[in-house]
Amino acid sequence: MSTIRPYLRLAGLEPLVVRPETNFVNIGERTNVTGSKKFARLIRENKYEEALSVARQQVENGAQILDVNMDDALLDGVQAMTTFLNLLQSEPDIARIPIMIDSSKFEIIQAGLKCVQGKCIVNSISMKEGVEKFIREANICKMFGAAVVVMAFDENGQADTLQRRVDICTKAYEILTKEVGFDPQDIIFDPNIFAIATGLEEHNNYAVDFIEATRIIKQRMPLAKISGGVSNLSFSFRGNDHVREAMHSVFLLHAIRAGMDMGIVNAGQLVVYDEIEPSLRQLCEDVILNRNNDNNESTEKLIAFAETVKAKGREIIKDEAWRNEPVEARLTHSLINGITEYIDIDTEEARKKYPRPLDVIEGPLMDGMNVVGDLFGAGKMFLPQVVKSARVMKKSVAWLTPFIEEEKLANPAAEQGSVPKVLLATVKGDVHDIGKNIVGVVLGCNGYDIVDLGVMVPTDKILDTAIREKADIIGLSGLITPSLDEMVHVAHEMKRRGMQQPLLIGGATTSRMHTAVKIAQQYDNGVVHVLDASRSVTVVSSLLSNDQKPKFLEDISREYGKLREDFNRKKTIKQYLSFEEAQKNRVNIDWKGYEPVAPQFTGTRLFENVNLEDLAPYIDWAPFFIAWELGGRFPQLLDDDVIGKEARKLYADANKLLQQIIAEKWLTARGVIGFFPAHTDARDTITVTQPPTADGKSQTIHLQTLRQQIKKAAGQPNFSLADFIAPEASGKKDFLGAFSVTIQGIEPYIKRFQDNHDDYNKIMLQALADRLAEALAEWLHEKVRKEYWGYAKDEKLSNEELIKETYVGIRPAPGYPACPDHTEKYKLFELLGGEKTTGIHLTESLAMYPASSVCGWYFSHPQSQYFGVGKIKQDQLEDYAGRKKMPLEEVTRWLRPILEDEA
Repeated sequence: MSTIRPYLRLAGLEPLVVRPETNFVNIGERTNVTGSKKFARLIRENKYEEALSVARQQVENGAQILDVNMDDALLDGVQAMTTFLNLLQSEPDIARIPIMIDSSKFEIIQAGLKCVQGKCIVNSISMKEGVEKFIREANICKMFGAAVVVMAFDENGQADTLQRRVDICTKAYEILTKEVGFDPQDIIFDPNIFAIATGLEEHNNYAVDFIEATRIIKQRMPLAKISGGVSNLSFSFRGNDHVREAMHSVFLLHAIRAGMDMGIVNAGQLVVYDEIEPSLRQLCEDVILNRNNDNNESTEKLIAFAETVKAKGREIIKDEAWRNEPVEARLTHSLINGITEYIDIDTEEARKKYPRPLDVIEGPLMDGMNVVGDLFGAGKMFLPQVVKSARVMKKSVAWLTPFIEEEKLANPAAEQGSVPKVLLATVKGDVHDIGKNIVGVVLGCNGYDIVDLGVMVPTDKILDTAIREKADIIGLSGLITPSLDEMVHVAHEMKRRGMQQPLLIGGATTSRMHTAVKIAQQYDNGVVHVLDASRSVTVVSSLLSNDQKPKFLEDISREYGKLREDFNRKKTIKQYLSFEEAQKNRVNIDWKGYEPVAPQFTGTRLFENVNLEDLAPYIDWAPFFIAWELGGRFPQLLDDDVIGKEARKLYADANKLLQQIIAEKWLTARGVIGFFPAHTDARDTITVTQPPTADGKSQTIHLQTLRQQIKKAAGQPNFSLADFIAPEASGKKDFLGAFSVTIQGIEPYIKRFQDNHDDYNKIMLQALADRLAEALAEWLHEKVRKEYWGYAKDEKLSNEELIKETYVGIRPAPGYPACPDHTEKYKLFELLGGEKTTGIHLTESLAMYPASSVCGWYFSHPQSQYFGVGKIKQDQLEDYAGRKKMPLEEVTRWLRPILEDEA
């Protein structure tokens, strides 16, 4: 029986195990009233259901832990924390990740601990008010099974010397482990990073003290974690990113070597240590390590250097000294920095130097890519940089390919080398592949041969190709809900065929829980959920290592088994209302006192060739950066101490390409809107009347909605979209709107970038097309509110306010949380005129092609708001199938992810 390793193990509905190889953990911080104005406003206005959308967005954007903070003088923090966390726990798509209960008031922390499931983190406790209170609070945290952040703080204040840091953390550790009974791995120390180079001599040793304290703490308490706010170090140089980034890079090099485990900020782009100009690197080393700093000499030198950078107006001086290095070093430099300018020349020089062209790939090029992979894995390179590195690699390989083919013809028996092969595909019925493309690039940068089958790939083609190509691993991607069933089918077929390759699962709708409960049970040779591109390399390398694979799969199997146990146990814990009871708890709307606004017309209106220049101001850039794994609030992330430099480069490249797209009319924007008389009945059906045809006949279409059934806190309704349309019995004449938008014409430009081995601009174009589709939806919705429906004629909102959805009315999309049944798209597209009018093709799984397409409903009532249906019970499922006049098995197939007994 194997021993359970003492890792930091956290959990929501799904586990998060912080292993030695784990990189920085991403913490979603927008559910914090002190850090998000939107979240704070929603909480103050008691709009908790809407506030959940902020949490959901954080999870969808890749947060691994959700920080929840209710510290606001105008709030009842205990009530706010309790209400929000109770609601959050009823949303499985949010509650699947661990919660960090964040407060400076322990009564709020304690209230939060009573609400969360799984294993959370308390942030934070300390001895600043004495040992007795520290022990009392620690005991409460332990009783609830929480991990804790411990600040290096006691009755005398924050620890600001080496000895005080070590003494306080040691004392806290002794108390927590011996008196309270805490597991060492559940303790996270923050020994305080302070600003250096301030001109005050007593500050000069702060960095050294932190590094040495980290080293001593990790020696004495190896299972504890060390964290810190890296940006604090360089506050003296605010506004000078060039110097700050160099300081952070040098500091982290030494701190991580000493045992620092994580940074409070998300670890992203840092200037590569070896790429810092030697003079600046030496100055940073001297200041951080407090060398040659008598009378602040080193500090003064760094300040002087910083002034010269400012004096140059941050002018970037092209340094070509690297061109004098040997060709191997030049190739590595080009790969790390994404420089394509000299790659053909250097590749040809290397080809002539090495015996065979393949030796160049397996030698200096792979050596360079190994450096890229190591830097990315260590959090010292960003995804955009890695993709640029891949572009350089592909161009070099393209130069060598004709020579390799020539050698094969001349000597067919010559051994051509063997590289592990990973086959990637987006499953049948699904058209989304940006995430898959990024994973392919990252794996390619780490020396793997990628076979990318593209999108909408049938099971037989995936498996037949895997056998023919002798793939070592198969990776499946999917964005829409039906893709989950398709992945289960692929796993089942792999077992039936007796295949041996491990199976990777990824994509927006996938989860560790669903993989464990539904997919892993279908296949016995390894099924692993991969959260994002940065984790794919560790997973693949473990699966391809004869030494690591058995233990890795054993750990995964045990972890997924525990997930299945937890899932089966928690099915019986949650409380649901009967469907009849949920209908009685509908949204309370005074229909007698409300007069619906009539739109300018009924029927549809087509918008062809919308000017892309008009759409550009409506772009929400935050999801664009998230696609590149550069999370954060926009535009603040452009000035972030860690990711700001690379984010600005990416933003500049994106705007340059966007302007080219607009000027050269690469893409076509097309939209359709429609308005229709509508009313609801007592069974949550919305009846929509189409305009009369030429013979005077009107057709009615019945839209079916779903209602939340989870038991809510007192005063909180069980939402359904039907609540926001006037009941027939009210006598009011209400309306429902519908829309679709799409961005067309991307294919030839994608092919051009592919042919030019330019993944960077290929992914950039796909991401921009997605942003333009969302911008078109935003632009059109504004016109609907102010003109075509006109229920908010006087609306004056900034783009930031539009992104925050501060407008009146909503536009929920079929297949998303408020209306999760994709089959209702058939009715939406019928109302809008079908594929001929919309320009959008629905696949068999109801994905939309082109992929950069959006559709949905328009609701105008001022009380309408976004929500998630969450899990539903069998009684509603059966009623819903009856209303749709669809076999129960068919309805179940589409709604399986939201059924009470499904993962």
